[in-house]
Amino acid sequence: MSTGRGSLSVPLPAGTVTVSAAWAGAGGRGIVLVAHGAGTGMDHPFLTGYADALAELGFAAMRFNFPYVEQGRRMPGPAAHAIATWRAAVAHARERFPALPVWATGKSYGGRMASMAVAEGLAVDGLVYLGYPLHPPGRPDKPRAEHLPAITVPQLFVEGSNDPFIQPLSQFEDVVASCQDARVEWIEGGGHTFEVKGRKRPASEIGASLAPIVAEFAAR
Repeated sequence: MSTGRGSLSVPLPAGTVTVSAAWAGAGGRGIVLVAHGAGTGMDHPFLTGYADALAELGFAAMRFNFPYVEQGRRMPGPAAHAIATWRAAVAHARERFPALPVWATGKSYGGRMASMAVAEGLAVDGLVYLGYPLHPPGRPDKPRAEHLPAITVPQLFVEGSNDPFIQPLSQFEDVVASCQDARVEWIEGGGHTFEVKGRKRPASEIGASLAPIVAEFAAR
């Protein structure tokens, strides 16, 4: 799949920074924005496989980095920086394809940051979380969900049933039930990166396997 690489300008309090971005697909069915997880960048095979599969399904998919990755850091910076990046990504997408709907999707941290941006007023047509990090593993007393009920656009949680970030499942299901318009697509036996014990697959193939789920959600 051919990709067009470019960049985004992100206004931050200390000045504007530039982050990498890459497009795949022509976008007849809409735009899917793709944010990475906390410990990776936009070129992780899971995300390239996911974006390329979306492109083959008729979407324009744009992957992008958060500023801390561009700066060579391993740990995420302030949430406000990630939210500003999401705002820049949506603005860029709407400028490039002004007539098309925009869905914000992200792996773990990237999806959570998208939800925070939308809760603060960022306009998108829907949100997709690829493994929502409800709490740190083993710390269900530290949920990250207080903003989710305020979101009015449709939300899709794509979740592995063995993901340690959403155990116990009853707590996670209560969070989803508190949302205005949300549903869950379960990957049976999947962990946080959707790996299934006893079934070895490349990360790119795992990411690509989620694209039809997202396409069906967008078709709603």
